Amino acid sequence: MRAAARAGRAWLGTHGGELRLALRVTASGLIAFALAKLLGLAQGYWAVFTSIIVVQGSVGGSLKAGIDRLLGTLGGAAYGALVGVLIPHAGSLMEGVVLAAAIAPLALLAAVNASFRIAPVTAVIVLLVHSGDAAGPLASAVGRVIEIGLGCLVGLGVSLILLPARAHGLLVKTAARGLALEAELLGAASRQLAGASDGPALQPINDRIAAVLRRLEAIKGEAEHERRTRLSGAPDPDPLIRSVRRLRSDLIVIARAVATPLPASTLGLLGPTFAEAVAALVDALRDMSEALASGRVPPAIDPALAALDRYAAAMEEFRHRLPTLDLRDGEAERIFALSFALAQLRGDLGDLVARAGAVIRPAPSTA
Repeated sequence: MRAAARAGRAWLGTHGGELRLALRVTASGLIAFALAKLLGLAQGYWAVFTSIIVVQGSVGGSLKAGIDRLLGTLGGAAYGALVGVLIPHAGSLMEGVVLAAAIAPLALLAAVNASFRIAPVTAVIVLLVHSGDAAGPLASAVGRVIEIGLGCLVGLGVSLILLPARAHGLLVKTAARGLALEAELLGAASRQLAGASDGPALQPINDRIAAVLRRLEAIKGEAEHERRTRLSGAPDPDPLIRSVRRLRSDLIVIARAVATPLPASTLGLLGPTFAEAVAALVDALRDMSEALASGRVPPAIDPALAALDRYAAAMEEFRHRLPTLDLRDGEAERIFALSFALAQLRGDLGDLVARAGAVIRPAPSTA
């Protein structure tokens, strides 16, 4: 029982964001349902559907989803009602003609601007739902706008009031996850260079880093919505994302350079200082990841810089001894590519420290 309780607490500790989102979605749906019943809306379930769809992982995401949903509904309802009023559609054949006239332009609009993705669906609903009623498509359009508008308002209100999650915080934590994965990739690459066969494969780690970068780009859009609407005074996150992306590019070069273990003679010259530099860099990336995840100011990277200086000195000695070394074709190029990538990594790591410090707001002193 104690083990199960510990596992449960650990799960809750790592899935707090998901639980808060589930709570917001549930509350949003229930509030929309209650309001639809209170207002006597004929098709109140549209308000419930919309309120659930609008609530996203962050306030900025909910704002974008709500605006897109409302724009698509207004455009689709207005155009669908106009087509339904202007073109008689008695009989199945004419209904098909009207549907084509309503869907085609809105589908093109949705293809050009993703904010109107819901517009063709709304137009179809306006034309087909209760098409035989005397009220006609105009009343149907008004009803859809009211119901979906109510759902948007409820979803946005819940996102802003009930345990709100700002996109800036989500972005920083996602960047922290990316740095932890980059540290894992660098450590795995170092073991591969030395010929270890028990380390993790590099490609799966790289794929997870790519997924984190895609997630960062998505959250960046949500953060921009919050900043444009004055819902957040957080700094521009784009420099931090660029730093994480540049580090990944450096690591890809390193991974390619170490795809095949180096000969023993080269490892004897560069192996110890390379291993020391990589260990220091891995520690620096992990420390940076933990600092971002906990909202602390990033630590100094002096140990990593000192280890890179020692590797650079060993590399200089390697250059002097290169004519005497018996290297196979391409090995020297790989070593110099590795040295170049580490030099780039040094600069990009320093840039990351500055960018990370800019997005972290230190807690006020209580002294």
